[in-house]
Amino acid sequence: MLNDTKKTDLFHSYYKKWIIVYKEGAIRPVTMAKYRMTHAWLERLVPDLMICDLDRITYQQLLNTYALDHERQTTMDFHHQLKGAIADAVDEGLIDRDPTRKAIIKGKTPRIKKPKYLNQFELHTLLTTLNLQDEVSWDWLILLIAKTGLRFSEALALTPSDFDFGHQILTVNKTWNYKDNNGFSPTKNQSSIRKIQLDWQTIIQFSQLTKDLHPNKPIFVRENQKIYNSTVNDILARHCKQANVPIISIHGLRHTHASLLLFAGVSIASVARRLGHASMTTTQKIYLHIIQELENADIDIVMRSLSGLS
Repeated sequence: MLNDTKKTDLFHSYYKKWIIVYKEGAIRPVTMAKYRMTHAWLERLVPDLMICDLDRITYQQLLNTYALDHERQTTMDFHHQLKGAIADAVDEGLIDRDPTRKAIIKGKTPRIKKPKYLNQFELHTLLTTLNLQDEVSWDWLILLIAKTGLRFSEALALTPSDFDFGHQILTVNKTWNYKDNNGFSPTKNQSSIRKIQLDWQTIIQFSQLTKDLHPNKPIFVRENQKIYNSTVNDILARHCKQANVPIISIHGLRHTHASLLLFAGVSIASVARRLGHASMTTTQKIYLHIIQELENADIDIVMRSLSGLS
């Protein structure tokens, strides 16, 4: 498909071919959707730009125009999604020099971020508002994510057979494709396949809750039920208001879980494994503000210890 590409072809047409050849089927649908969105922006911003005219100035102008309506991190993502295709175009002789070299990433001032996680007292207060009856409900899913740090799609895919009640272990090895209503899907990455230790209270609760359910069918998804992330977020928001704590999203419960572990002194490596991160670098990047806060506390401890030696 790319073999017949000419220097005078439109850049956005080349990029569309490139993502079909190199990305389609090799990445998750949600990631593929981001590449397609980048292609849509190319059609909008540089509809007439030919490959041979892509130099450092035109590329920087493209980034600058995109950055007018996007924050810096989003512009950075846009830049990274283009770099691979442009590098291949350079290798194929379609572009003389790499126009992305020394590119300057700009962007709008970030919006004021909503709270992403709760502290221990806020989480405890929130959980006391849950209505945990004898039947499966979204309140039970909220409790489980708070206790495990699961991704929303991972929690939806859980079946009774994923619980090892005797050893207090929960196995995560699949997700539920709720966006396309297509049933079970692979995990985000290989590292996301993991075993999570559960506390005895959660084990007892879920052993009772799932005892009469089909062992290999999702606990939280009824047959032919369309799931919306917003539905559960709305339920969680109502509980947050009832508890008088900051309103967070269902993914914010995952951040809350990780934050509490870090503040409790759990190592970054253990938190990364429990969350299913591909590397500790991911964990460090997401929770940098917490890690820095803990390091400041460690410095105080070190200074007090050293001062006692004189």
